[in-house]
Amino acid sequence: MNLEIEQRNLASENLKYKRILLKLGGEALAGADGAGIDPSRAEALAQKLEGVLQLGAQVAVVIGGGNLWRGRLGMEFGMERATADHMGMLATVMNAIALQDALERRGVATRVQTAIDMTSVAEPYIRRRAIRHLERGRVVILGAGTGNPYFTTDTAGALRAMEVDADVLIKATKVDGVYDSDPQASAAARKFDDLTYIDALNRRLQIMDSTALSLCMDNSLPIIVLNLSADGSLTDAVCGRPVGTLIHA
Repeated sequence: MNLEIEQRNLASENLKYKRILLKLGGEALAGADGAGIDPSRAEALAQKLEGVLQLGAQVAVVIGGGNLWRGRLGMEFGMERATADHMGMLATVMNAIALQDALERRGVATRVQTAIDMTSVAEPYIRRRAIRHLERGRVVILGAGTGNPYFTTDTAGALRAMEVDADVLIKATKVDGVYDSDPQASAAARKFDDLTYIDALNRRLQIMDSTALSLCMDNSLPIIVLNLSADGSLTDAVCGRPVGTLIHA
């Protein structure tokens, strides 16, 4: 096992970011209608993650649950925010298990850890154990957000990235970076190649919530926003090639 770890370390020498936290929305697993879990999407995502692992990178994943549950919808009908958020946390665990299954069918060792104890289906989140899994080349999928209501999975992604000492937080979206307006609604939308944290906060660009952005800023964790479905985008990001939008100090 020590030899395998040494070989992975040697393979990762040319990577700019050797340990990444990939933040995915639930739509990364959704079918054509944006809802549910499409096994073919999970398979395609697993293939991309496997490619990054083969480069020697260590990969942690935080995934949302919007393809299964939108807390905002429940709140519109009078549901308490805490109840809606806890349901969302459970949805993220379903997505985490689906992604784990797709990875393991490709022979990729994977662990799901959850912020809410459900030991019959996943490990509890323990920081040192998560880091140990990463060092051994396992993909670690972190479910159930922070385990607390009122915090988004963006904030969970930023928090877990700091806790596992990730070199970068990669936010996967459906567009190829950050724009000054919605590029799907306006042909005049301008893409940013890079931004400072302060600019991103002041412009209210809706990259991720302000708590997550502020947490990254306070700890100088770079963020890359990219289109995960674009060929080679994740590999380019890990290798330090220009892709998407870089948010940094």
